[in-house]
Amino acid sequence: MERAMPQAVPLGQMEVFQALQRLHMIIFSQNVSPCGKFLAAGNNYGQIAIFSLSAALSSEAKEESKKPMVTFQAHDGPVYSMVSTDRHLLSAGDGEVKAWLWAEILKKGCKELWRRQPPYRTSLEVPEINALLLVPKENSLILAGGDCQLHTMDLETGTFTRALWGHTDYIHCLALRERSPEVLSGGEDGAVRLWDLRTAKEVQTIEVYKHEECSRPHNGRWIGCLATDSDWMVCGGGPALTLWHLRSSTPTTVFPMRAPQKHVTFYQDLVLTAAGNSCRVDVFTNLGYRAFSLSF
Repeated sequence: MERAMPQAVPLGQMEVFQALQRLHMIIFSQNVSPCGKFLAAGNNYGQIAIFSLSAALSSEAKEESKKPMVTFQAHDGPVYSMVSTDRHLLSAGDGEVKAWLWAEILKKGCKELWRRQPPYRTSLEVPEINALLLVPKENSLILAGGDCQLHTMDLETGTFTRALWGHTDYIHCLALRERSPEVLSGGEDGAVRLWDLRTAKEVQTIEVYKHEECSRPHNGRWIGCLATDSDWMVCGGGPALTLWHLRSSTPTTVFPMRAPQKHVTFYQDLVLTAAGNSCRVDVFTNLGYRAFSLSF
């Protein structure tokens, strides 16, 4: 028996559904394309949207310039993290990482290339992968999330080579200091931990919530977003979104944003984008002034 074709949803109902979807949207992840012209943002519905940063930052930008060029369904659950290689966009959801070709995404023809799953303690354990990080010198990918570990994957072979332990609760975010080389990780335990990749050991811990200017006890101690640019770090979550000087381990700027942030990114030394509990990505052009917002 042939299945009946679903009836078209009336335009009015579709607009109401889309409005409700935007109202309850959380942007968990974002990533700038290898060419630096595009921003990918992933939400709690498993969708990835591609924005043109060059168009949005243009002096002739219109409201349409701040809307997605492309939106596609990437995962069944939330898109918790994304990162880019020279050719690929990698996205992570519940227990898996997927690869997409940037060239196909920009042509609106997205097809999954491959998927990988880290080794977990049991086959029943499927923790979310909250963070992805490329280490170009090693040609490796670091994954972290619900199992409180940092996993390293060789990008050439797809095999997992090591795991780092130290966090006492979920890991939410990762960042790379290439000069060191060190990896920064932040999690539910309220700490930003620095790891030396040469020794695979923890070398520094910053407990952000213990600093009075950053602390927001009503939001908790968790670190939900993290980015670094040489000697500087931006992190936030339960504590306020704050710019830190890493060598002295001191906070220098606290951003006036009330809601906890889920993701933050440095862009071309001057622009910082932050996303969280809304359908918007806020763009700051001088590390203090919000210039405009991109929106799903």
